Amino acid sequence: MRLRALGVAVVLGVVGVVVPLASVVAADTAADERPCRNTTIAGDVEEQRLTRTLGSNPVPVPARIVDSAGYRELIGDFERSLCRTHSLDHAKIVIDRHGEKLWRTTVSRARAGQGDDRPLYWARVNMTLALRQWRPRFGLSDTARAALRRDFERASRGITTSSFTPAPGTRTVFVSGFDPFTLDSEIRRGNPSGAAVLRLDGARFTLDGQRYEIQTVVFPVRYGDFDEGIVEGAFRPHLVDGRQQADWITTISQGRPDAFDLEIHNGRRRSISSIGDNLNVWGGGSPTAPVVAPGIGPGPEFVPTSLPTAAMLAATGKPYLVRENPSVTEIPAGQTQPVTRPDGPTPGSIAVSGSGGGYLSNEVAYRTSLLRVTLGANIPGGHVHTPVLTFDPANTTEITDPSFERQRTGIAAQTELILRAGLGSALGSARP
Repeated sequence: MRLRALGVAVVLGVVGVVVPLASVVAADTAADERPCRNTTIAGDVEEQRLTRTLGSNPVPVPARIVDSAGYRELIGDFERSLCRTHSLDHAKIVIDRHGEKLWRTTVSRARAGQGDDRPLYWARVNMTLALRQWRPRFGLSDTARAALRRDFERASRGITTSSFTPAPGTRTVFVSGFDPFTLDSEIRRGNPSGAAVLRLDGARFTLDGQRYEIQTVVFPVRYGDFDEGIVEGAFRPHLVDGRQQADWITTISQGRPDAFDLEIHNGRRRSISSIGDNLNVWGGGSPTAPVVAPGIGPGPEFVPTSLPTAAMLAATGKPYLVRENPSVTEIPAGQTQPVTRPDGPTPGSIAVSGSGGGYLSNEVAYRTSLLRVTLGANIPGGHVHTPVLTFDPANTTEITDPSFERQRTGIAAQTELILRAGLGSALGSARP
């Protein structure tokens, strides 16, 4: 319990006992700063990767990435704020404030030319581990702690700050990217889709006389979050009628080497069985037994893109090839084995893989496309796969190299060119 100061001293409940105010403040501050983490509590699979080292360097790779961006203080401030928290309501404020600060700091860095998406990811993982191990001074149920974790995820992914600033004559664009993934095989990995959307968040520009505003978010590579509706929760406010409805939506993820793919057909089912998500959870489907993910409502096996893909091809060769990809894998009507169709699905078939595959990249495209159709939002929407971001083959231990930086910058810049080419075609006429 905090003691209330009376003048310059505090009178305790015993006559004649007076304690100088400075002593009370010092004691209270010490209590606020006391250790409040139970480090014997193990992290989840993502958090356990925080200790991964590479080569002869004893410093874990995630720590090197966090420190390269100067994010150690952000993490420390978050931990200290948790220790000072006195109630669940106060904790909610702390969670939202620090999550949004992490997002905005990263966006500011990206827009200033420091476009690495990895510090955001690894700082968030550090913070979720701190939240998991936090010993609050008040009662906190597992359910309440999990809710705080969800709130922090939303805040640190740009979801809580994704509202447009409505202005007459301005078209609005909502775009998503992804976290790094497949980190067990390469702990240094980044995701160019995340890097691309970070530099676009909050951007306002004029193209051929038309004004635009872009808001972005970054999604986790975790099946559980998708099952719980994180995608629909982020996109729905921008697809329903009203001042926050977007004029254009695009989901972006990392795809194949050396080229951008504009995915034409988004498939309904999970089917990839070669890799798991960032918690090493598998999606449950296979090419011969694809599954519909939890939380996906009624809908067709394939939902086509409504992006002006022909116009977006104008950004090809700058420096990467841009191509339309209509190919899908399906189980034809009346059959049991999967067949790849380079020109798209046939009537009555079951989706195995959309044009973008059978993983979460295809799923984010299907979920948003189905939501767009269900809500009657007659706007352009679809999915773009970026080229794969790789390290120089000679670099096996450092967290970056000139080739890696050049690729990431080039992919992010060309992503913006692809979007601009489409926007100019579909939304180029000035809004009244």
